[in-house]
Amino acid sequence: MKTGIAAVREILPVSRETADRLEVYAELLRRWQRAMPLVAEADLPDLYRRHFADCAQVLTIMPEARRWVDIGSGAGLPGLVVALVGGEGTQVDLIEANRRKCAFLREVIRETGAPARVHEGRAEALLEGWQTPVEVVLGRAVAPLAKLLRLALPLMCEGVSAAFHKGRDYEREIAEATLTWEFDLVRHDSRIGGGGVILEISNLRRKTADHG
Repeated sequence: MKTGIAAVREILPVSRETADRLEVYAELLRRWQRAMPLVAEADLPDLYRRHFADCAQVLTIMPEARRWVDIGSGAGLPGLVVALVGGEGTQVDLIEANRRKCAFLREVIRETGAPARVHEGRAEALLEGWQTPVEVVLGRAVAPLAKLLRLALPLMCEGVSAAFHKGRDYEREIAEATLTWEFDLVRHDSRIGGGGVILEISNLRRKTADHG
């Protein structure tokens, strides 16, 4: 099992400059973690594989995408990883309601030069009437799938796709979401193991009453 930057390079190529920026990110995350929980303590020794490589997978699924919105960005996972590892022209909008986490995200952006912007507030309010171009909505460890779809609806009803990281219990979440929503779905098994998936979702629409 590869660790460090090698774990990310197992997913996709990463230049020395990008590796250095990821190391700055990792060091800031470890430093802020002492005062505020950003990731599980048990994940810190395996930060690159458990989080950075896991997040980078979305770039192999949607390699042409450049404009991303990350709902409930938290520690910047996956949004900041996508910003740092994505191709030329990448721009990521990070949505986070917690003020201290927003401060952390802004510091990482300052220190790494990541092409990302922080939007402090609740996704329900920020995404309604969103004007900035978007190609993909991201979400990882934020909310059950049904709620994520509700939050992303203002973007997805305009033809935007989504890529949501989900753990072992994803089948139950899909079943619950299909009670309310119809959508096209492609499951991508996680390349770092653990039984997780990335759910690629498009053509989201609410179920009508005659669908039961």
